[in-house]
Amino acid sequence: MASTSETGHSKNVATFEDLISFCTGYGATYNPSRAALKLPALNTQNTAANTAMQAVKVAKTNFDNATNAREITFKQLKSLSTKIINALASTEATEQTIDDAKTTNNKIQGKRAKAKDKPDANAADPNAPTPKTISASQQSYDKLIDHFAQLVATLTAEPKYTPNENELKVTSLNTLLTDLKAKNTAVISATTALSNARIARDKALYDETTGILAIAQDVKQYVKSLYGASSPQYKQVTALKFTKRQTQ
Repeated sequence: MASTSETGHSKNVATFEDLISFCTGYGATYNPSRAALKLPALNTQNTAANTAMQAVKVAKTNFDNATNAREITFKQLKSLSTKIINALASTEATEQTIDDAKTTNNKIQGKRAKAKDKPDANAADPNAPTPKTISASQQSYDKLIDHFAQLVATLTAEPKYTPNENELKVTSLNTLLTDLKAKNTAVISATTALSNARIARDKALYDETTGILAIAQDVKQYVKSLYGASSPQYKQVTALKFTKRQTQ
């Protein structure tokens, strides 16, 4: 379902087309001296606005697809990491190596290696603010990639880690790591593309001088000067309402 803001943008473009239709209906009488208000220019601007709107839709779809793909790929990470730790623990790897891997896995899981002591409820000053604890959860996609890369590095350096299961082999884990990075990069690129498409859309619609809202206001003023403030023609165009610039 389209957001309220996206619906507002579409409504503005549709209303601009209504304005052009009214001006076209005035025939040869509608003949402004300013080039930007002439019918060919209005039609060109309408086409450009529709193109900019469609570009946002395409960019939003690409963004959604990229974020969905990333979410699906990362979804396996926690359970897979737990399997890795269990597989490593069953080998003759040193206790230190296993502990290192477990520490990294805790970061992937988003939990502390040890429970953090709770703030002392019976502090000397009962009016003192409760101390703030720092979250150990580092669950951004960038951080998850970094943690998983560390886990893979630990396994790569451990000669005792030679599982028979394909999904647990270091080669498979490196392939997954590459895919995780690619999926995250795709989202970053899609985010930039969507942002740029929205900037271009907003310029086409809301630029203070050349946007369709600014031009529409000038068209209304011209119709007012042409037919008069009480004319049915001016009432036609003033009845067309545009929504001011919105975010997103």
